[in-house]
Amino acid sequence: MKRIFCVLAIGLFCLNLCGCLGGVIVGAAAGAAGGYAVSRDTVQAESDMPYDRIWNNVLSAVNLRGKVKQQDTKRGHIEAEVESSRVWIQLTRLTRSATRIRIAARKSYFPNLKLAEELLTKVLEPAN
Repeated sequence: MKRIFCVLAIGLFCLNLCGCLGGVIVGAAAGAAGGYAVSRDTVQAESDMPYDRIWNNVLSAVNLRGKVKQQDTKRGHIEAEVESSRVWIQLTRLTRSATRIRIAARKSYFPNLKLAEELLTKVLEPAN
């Protein structure tokens, strides 16, 4: 867990130094993720967890902190409101056992990268 926060801190530091570049690739992340990309309001990771498990983790994470507004299991799309921010989550099946998750969060038209990262971390953390 300590490694996750170090990676996130380095990533945020790089974003502050580099300004608003398209995206920054940050090193290995938590749990089942091989790494993740960061942009202005979006985090993206690939996981070796199956699609259904990621889907359930996303719904659990969102419902703990907010409310799901729309969901489409077949298209892998979830729209939610979490802590007065709008959140868009897109899941993509890469293989039978690998899934890409992309989370974008905005609050009053401004990026809420912190919330997107927190949700991604919650979704990818190993089950206890």
